[in-house]
Amino acid sequence: MRTADGDPADVVADHGFLSWLDLQVESLEEGRAVVVVPDDEKLRNVGQDTSPIHGGVISTLIDSASAFALRTTFEDPMAADLTTTNLEVSYLRPATGDLTATANVVRAGGSMGVTDVEVTAPTPDGEDVVAVGRTTYRLFRGDDQ
Repeated sequence: MRTADGDPADVVADHGFLSWLDLQVESLEEGRAVVVVPDDEKLRNVGQDTSPIHGGVISTLIDSASAFALRTTFEDPMAADLTTTNLEVSYLRPATGDLTATANVVRAGGSMGVTDVEVTAPTPDGEDVVAVGRTTYRLFRGDDQ
């Protein structure tokens, strides 16, 4: 997935599934990404209107936020080549609103990267952590492809 101008929105637009989720990159800085998936009825488990958001959406958000965070460790972030090698998700409570994932790079070496991610969503008392995750990625830098 390569873009001409390096805009994260172009990366999302070029990716059918991420654009269907309406995934939005809210902020990027070196070693950190904040990514949002707005609440939508199509993302909920089967059931009533108040059913929680499907866990697959949350795991996709964790994976995607991790990729964007790791991209910031490359010279040309939006043209970076990387792939998930491991994804761990712990669901802490049901999510019923907009999801915000904050991914922080733990380590980004020559060929492997690790991130920790926290996903928050609105609750009756404000906002709370609904899931946490850790990813491991294979990073393709230069000649090691």
